Amino acid sequence: MVTAYPLPEGFTELEVFAIGTALLIEALLGFCLNGLTILSFRKIKELRTPSNLLVLSVALADCGICINAFIAAFSSFLRYWPYGSNGCQIHGFQGFLTALASISSSAAVAWDRYHHYCTRSKMQWSTAISMTVFAWLFAAFWSVMPLLGWGQYDYEPLRTCCTLDYSKGDRSYITFLFALSIFNFLIPGFIMLSAYQSIHQKFKKSGHYKFNTGLPLKTLVICWGPYCLLCFYAAVENVMFISPKYRMIPAVVAKTVPTVDAFVYALGNENYRGGIWQFLTGQKVEKAEVDNKTK
Repeated sequence: MVTAYPLPEGFTELEVFAIGTALLIEALLGFCLNGLTILSFRKIKELRTPSNLLVLSVALADCGICINAFIAAFSSFLRYWPYGSNGCQIHGFQGFLTALASISSSAAVAWDRYHHYCTRSKMQWSTAISMTVFAWLFAAFWSVMPLLGWGQYDYEPLRTCCTLDYSKGDRSYITFLFALSIFNFLIPGFIMLSAYQSIHQKFKKSGHYKFNTGLPLKTLVICWGPYCLLCFYAAVENVMFISPKYRMIPAVVAKTVPTVDAFVYALGNENYRGGIWQFLTGQKVEKAEVDNKTK
């Protein structure tokens, strides 16, 4: 006999189903697209360049976000969190780790593109590997802090997934939030803004725009911005006065990152797209060397 669990407080049956469905679609679509990016890198020799290692890092992190979203979707359909308090801590840690790694890796791609287009220097394997390792270790450092007492992981308003607990607004949360935001949102955002503005000026002078230089930063702001605003609001006001259903919107929006990133960094890249086409069909696209920047 299947147990019918009560609806989470503040949500209707339709809203719980809608959130679960949205998370499931985001998880499956993002995982498939980024999985294709990863497999193409592994199978197509021309894609295996130092610069594309950074794109691979973004795809791996985004696959992790998709796994996190899939677990949240499954729990939403159950109407409760079935993995206990320890599972909640692991889910929160894993979600934070992959999200921060995705942001740091995206900033690394911007830094690489700046040097490729503006200084004409070529990325070396040693540099690419060092940047990738640093991005993941840096993300791991900040993700483990709530497990050690600086900040805390707890349930989202729907109580079917876990993230940083912003409901308390105490000193521990506020200090962690501001440090986290500076090092994992503002600094990567500044790197991306500076890099892509310089690239845009370079393209403007040549009259040949090889890709949309505003898209990566817009993706960062639109996908992660609502979640950041909610967390900052929680630092100065009692966020519990906001309806739980509205507090879930930023989390659902943030889970669109893997799908958008796949189009920005892989499918939206002419040559990487050529490598993916070759992986799927066996037909090699004639033209130029495949790397992650020429578009």
